[in-house]
Amino acid sequence: MAVRFGVALITSASLAGAAGEAAHHWTYTGTNGPAHWAETCAVGRMQSPIDIRARLATHEKLPRLAFSYTSTRLHIIDNGHSVQVDVDKGSTLAVGGVRFPLVQFHFHKPSEEAIDGRRSAMVAHLVHRDAHGNLAVVAVLLREGAANSLVATLWQDLPKHKGHETSPPGVTIDPAQLLPADRSYFSYVGSLTTPPCTEGVRWFVLKSPVSLSSAEISTFAKLYPSNARPLQPLNGRQILTN
Repeated sequence: MAVRFGVALITSASLAGAAGEAAHHWTYTGTNGPAHWAETCAVGRMQSPIDIRARLATHEKLPRLAFSYTSTRLHIIDNGHSVQVDVDKGSTLAVGGVRFPLVQFHFHKPSEEAIDGRRSAMVAHLVHRDAHGNLAVVAVLLREGAANSLVATLWQDLPKHKGHETSPPGVTIDPAQLLPADRSYFSYVGSLTTPPCTEGVRWFVLKSPVSLSSAEISTFAKLYPSNARPLQPLNGRQILTN
């Protein structure tokens, strides 16, 4: 289990990378795009995202993902790489006896991870950090369909300028609205998907997607038409599933 779920210590600087903060100048295209991230990333052999081949995943009795999310004031920022929402203290994920407080969530288009070679329209990454600085990221795949009430609320208060947080008075959200009813998942050990690409991140990719409307996808696409890192080699890592 140490090999499957062991995590390296994630520093506050690494978490800034998970949050999309630009410690280094990087982009998703051009001369500062992913092909050149090795100049700013400590790239190893356990990088994310990956293509999850469901039939090759190892079936095991995995621990339940126990989400205990509470309402939070809206703190939304366009950080130059994605739309990110920072959350107040109080929301947690418990898995295998370890408690991971929720720190923030953000979006990518298309989904960074693929399932059997196919990417979803978008994905939400919910970033958690435990008391020792270790990270656990829950990926919620987003597909086109019915409107999403939480996303609709977020998009109403999109910041007008990059790098500035918006906290409209009286607006609260519940991150649990991003979660599907079915919490079955794939799990593997990977990395941050943005510089500094730190490894030792515990990933939980929920199998069931959540819908959002074509208009909601288009709103994000106007800001970020494509902000997904290319798929990375599996390099022999084991993918577990329940």
